[in-house]
Amino acid sequence: MQINPPQGFKFESVDQSSGAINLVEIPKDIKERIKTFVDVLLVLNIDGKEFLEQTKNLPADELAYKQLKLIVQAFNEGWTPDWTNSSQGKYYPWFKMGSPSGGGFSSYDYVRWLADSAVGSRLCFKSADLAKHSGQLFESIYKDFLTV
Repeated sequence: MQINPPQGFKFESVDQSSGAINLVEIPKDIKERIKTFVDVLLVLNIDGKEFLEQTKNLPADELAYKQLKLIVQAFNEGWTPDWTNSSQGKYYPWFKMGSPSGGGFSSYDYVRWLADSAVGSRLCFKSADLAKHSGQLFESIYKDFLTV
């Protein structure tokens, strides 16, 4: 008899004596798991109501900074930049500020920095792909952080 695990799961173990089968969910790529800021809170096991309560009186730019630190933490999945390693790439979203008509804000690309400093940023990503994706997905939060 052949048993196939449901889509998105894999076999973890089979108890030979009872026949019990243990399944575990196959981890999804972080970009698939995070589509909203609520998803960020879920990935980091942060209570959404508690976060709202703690940040309810903050100005928009300070709220955005707190949100961005959590967004970066969630997308980096435990990775932190090593500021003593000047050959390790550190990435952040790059935005096109302004336009010929005098206004505007849009996600543009990403920038790679090599560390030459002992002072680090809490907003660096481990890859260009994550920086660009985050910048596009959370453009409005970046806008509040950079322009308010």
